[in-house]
Amino acid sequence: MADDSRSRRRGVFGSYTAIGDSFTEGVGDPGPDGRYVGWADRLAVLLADRLADQHTDLVTDETVPAGPAGPADTVHGDFRYANLAVRGRLLDQIVTEQIPRAKELAPDLVTFCGGGNDIIRPGTDPDDVAERFERAVADLTGAVGTVMVTTGFDTRGVPVLRHLRGKIATYTAHVRAIADRYDCPVLDLWSLKSVQDRRAWDGDRLHLSPEGHTRVALRAAQVLGLDVPADPDQAWPPQPPRGTFEVRRDDINWAREYLVPWIGRRLRGESSGDHVEAKRPDLLPLNQ
Repeated sequence: MADDSRSRRRGVFGSYTAIGDSFTEGVGDPGPDGRYVGWADRLAVLLADRLADQHTDLVTDETVPAGPAGPADTVHGDFRYANLAVRGRLLDQIVTEQIPRAKELAPDLVTFCGGGNDIIRPGTDPDDVAERFERAVADLTGAVGTVMVTTGFDTRGVPVLRHLRGKIATYTAHVRAIADRYDCPVLDLWSLKSVQDRRAWDGDRLHLSPEGHTRVALRAAQVLGLDVPADPDQAWPPQPPRGTFEVRRDDINWAREYLVPWIGRRLRGESSGDHVEAKRPDLLPLNQ
């Protein structure tokens, strides 16, 4: 069975490549330079810290110089990370554009989240999407180190996606079964209750907020056996109740700002990822 428990044996990874769509690119979590950060970037920092800690545990003061040029700093710089994800990508596009590059990079760890944009399209069959996802997982696991796969969110509290909950649940069940067959750790977003709070989501109601991305990164690190600085399922602070007028006003503003443009792109056959390239196409140290 795929082991997605918090007690998974601690792994130490020297390199990590993320593949997927807007969720993995980090949409909804803008950084100070305007480029998206996201859960995968945040996970990379945790993995780099773990590599540095592991190295520190294995050396002594007599063999490695102390101070700012000591072992932790050296190994943190040795950790390499690539993020090939691009917003709007369908599963077949991820398979065609990103998986060959991930195989070429041959990292210790790949996180693979794909199929979500397929599932939310009218008329798509989650069974068919799952079959294509499994072929991609089989291809990846034969070429790289560990492949961690990602389930869908429970969308019962997401207005724009609530009616698709059944399709998403079906696809999620397939992803978990595929993980079992290929011995992949599972980042189970369906069971992450904290992201069902509206504060975990960006104003577009389709992408996570910075706090939502942070909680996913913490959960991913737990799956891989790392100690994390905070509980991703920690309860949110209480909020005052919202009145009917306030909710309706927010719904109207959301429809005007996000829903209408989204429908327009669909009608024109456009994607938010048109003309967008991967933000980190090469395995590089985190500071590059």
